[in-house]
Amino acid sequence: MKIPAALFAFCLSIVCCLIVGCGNTPPRQATAAAPQPLIPQRADPWVYRHDNGQYFFIATSPSFDQIEMRQANSLQGLADAEPQVVWRIHATGEMGANIWAPELHRIDGIWYIYFAAGEAEQPWLIRMYVLANTSANPPDGEWQELGRIKTQRDSFSLDATHFAHRNKRYLIWAQKDPEEKFNSALYIAEMKSPTELHEHEVMLTRPELPWEIIGYKVNEGAAVLIRNDKIFVTYSASATDHNYAMGLLWADVGADLLDPASWHKSAQPVFFTQEALQRFGPGHNSFTLADDGKTDVMIYHARDYRDLKGTPLTDPNRHTYVRRLLWDKDGMPNFGQDLSDAETWQPLVE
Repeated sequence: MKIPAALFAFCLSIVCCLIVGCGNTPPRQATAAAPQPLIPQRADPWVYRHDNGQYFFIATSPSFDQIEMRQANSLQGLADAEPQVVWRIHATGEMGANIWAPELHRIDGIWYIYFAAGEAEQPWLIRMYVLANTSANPPDGEWQELGRIKTQRDSFSLDATHFAHRNKRYLIWAQKDPEEKFNSALYIAEMKSPTELHEHEVMLTRPELPWEIIGYKVNEGAAVLIRNDKIFVTYSASATDHNYAMGLLWADVGADLLDPASWHKSAQPVFFTQEALQRFGPGHNSFTLADDGKTDVMIYHARDYRDLKGTPLTDPNRHTYVRRLLWDKDGMPNFGQDLSDAETWQPLVE
């Protein structure tokens, strides 16, 4: 994709600022490397940065009836990249309604999309499904339907995310336990294959804290980042209005990830509504790297107003935003709750 010279120079100046500390450059010039919002009306955003530096963007479409993908050679370039529909909803049966939260993963040289969907005749019969593509470039080639990911409970399930650690592959997802009164909790299991789980499934977190049960009792939308000898898992909680907020789990890299005792949980949300910044209900994030291949970046959705225009599902204005992920001296992530997205890109003052 051809990037305008002015835009290229702007992005290059920001990368230089991050490397050399900006020298005598006025601080306000070191603003976000992407416009805000990056992409309007796209919720549950997922950005995958390939080894060749290409970026791929995939998210929930407000029509809930297709999966589209954008490709660019820079993070900023995704804003202007042409969306390409790679899969469409079924007219009947499974995968026929509520196409939600697709994620793109590359496993052993094959591209996979994990997503949630209902049935055409029963839209709220939400389950997790998988597509695969052997093409070198995921927008190309044919996406084959590999069916449903089956769990130990045949119940409402969504938001599957995959990660690899120490020669094992894991899946984290959100699911309703029919015997419990909450809407969804987060579970983890080791994977036999990209489409099949081992039988041992463990609950990582349930909605139990006051900020996790506003409107609905929800833990969902996990994203994994391995840094500083820890495995961090962000997740989202409460109803998908201005009460939506993000929490944090973490475990040591050497811990047994299938042992609930290995995991710690933040008592308070780590990223939430900040009215002064016109950020309402942020959540369902993903992590990637900036164009320099080193700087951690968080992609998330939020609305820029409090009062919904309709219901959480019919209001289409959950936009995709991007910010730099900061780190504290103790190795824990700092989400910059009181900073605008632009301010997270400014040189840090000790």
